[in-house]
Amino acid sequence: MTQLPPPQATDVRLDERMQFALRGDLRDLQAYAVQPSAGLVKLDTMENPFRLPAALRQALGERLAAVALNRYPAERIEVLRDALAQHACLPAGCALTLGNGSDELISMLSLAGAVPGASFLAPVPGFVMYEMAARLHGINFIGVPLTAEFELDESAMRTAIERHRPAVIYLAYPNNPTANLWDDAVIDRLIATAPGLVVIDEAYQPFAARDSLARLVRHPQVLLMRTMSKFGLAGVRVGYLMGRQELISEIDKLRPPFNISVLNCEAALFALENVAEYARQAALIRLEREQLQQALAVLPGVRAYPSEANMIVVRVPDAARTFAGMEQRGVLVKNVSALHPLLDNCLRITVGTPEENPLMMAALKASL
Repeated sequence: MTQLPPPQATDVRLDERMQFALRGDLRDLQAYAVQPSAGLVKLDTMENPFRLPAALRQALGERLAAVALNRYPAERIEVLRDALAQHACLPAGCALTLGNGSDELISMLSLAGAVPGASFLAPVPGFVMYEMAARLHGINFIGVPLTAEFELDESAMRTAIERHRPAVIYLAYPNNPTANLWDDAVIDRLIATAPGLVVIDEAYQPFAARDSLARLVRHPQVLLMRTMSKFGLAGVRVGYLMGRQELISEIDKLRPPFNISVLNCEAALFALENVAEYARQAALIRLEREQLQQALAVLPGVRAYPSEANMIVVRVPDAARTFAGMEQRGVLVKNVSALHPLLDNCLRITVGTPEENPLMMAALKASL
C-alpha cells in the first residue's frame, strides 16, 4: 500500500467553499511537528526508553487478544478511572476524568473556559499545547517569561494575573522543556492570587522529588493533570485530570463518550497491575539522569540545567550545528532554540537507556 505524505501548509488559495467553511485564522497556525526518527537513537520526545520484559509483553498480548473489539469501552473506562484514583491516592472529595492523553484534557479545559474575552496564562517557555489549544478555542493566551535561570518570575506573574484576570493558569511541575521544579512557596502565593483555575501539569511526576497532590485539598480551584505517557505508555494515550468532585463533574461533561479505547483501557489497567516494573524503570531513569548530569558538567562549552524530569536541557555554543552533527551520528535530540529566546542555543535531551546514553554522549562530544 502506498503511504500518503502528511498534509503540508501551502500558499495555494483555498476554494471559496473551503474558505466559507473553515476559520480564517487556521492559515496562521502551525501544526504540531514530529521529527522523523527511523534508524536513530530516539532521545527527542521524553519517552520512557524501556519496553516491558518479555514475559509481561506476552501476558499483555494475550490479554489484549481477549478484548471484545466489537464493543464500545463502556464500563471499562469507569474501571480504569477507579484504578487510577487508587494509584494516585486521590483525596476524599476529589474525582478524576480521563483524556486521550493530556492533549485532550487541555483541549477540554480550553472548551470549558472559552467565554468571550477569556484569557489563559502560563509561564514561557512551556508546553506548546497550552497556547495552541487556547488559540484554537478563541482564547487570549498570555505567556509570562521565566527568569534567565528558568525560574518563575513571581513579580511578572503577579502583574500579568492582576492585569489579565486569567480564567486558567497552567503551571507545569516539572516544566517542559526546562525540566525544573519551581519554588513551592512561589507557586502557593500565585495560587492564592488566581481569580480562576490553576492547572498543575505533572506529566513528569514519576521522575520528580515532589508532587502537588496536597494542593488539591488546600485549594478548591486547583486541578492536577497527569499522564501515563511518561510512566511508560506513550503509545497508549491516557491522561487524567484530578480535582474537587464538583469541578471535575462539570469538566467531565465535555469529555467525548468512549474517548479511551478498549485496547488503551486494558493496556493501562495492565500497567497499573504491574506498577512495580514501571517504578523500577523510573528509578533507573533517575539514576541515568544523574550520571548524565555529571558527564555533561565537565564538557567544555556546555551547560546542563538542573532536571527533575526524564530530560535535560543543555546550552551549547551552536545548537543548530550540534543538533545536525548528532543526527548525522545516529542520535536524535530536540533543538528547542526556536521555542523562546530564553532557550537560545539549547538542546533538550531525553534520558535514554544505559546503552543509549553513552552513544548520545559520544555524538554530542563529536558534534560540538
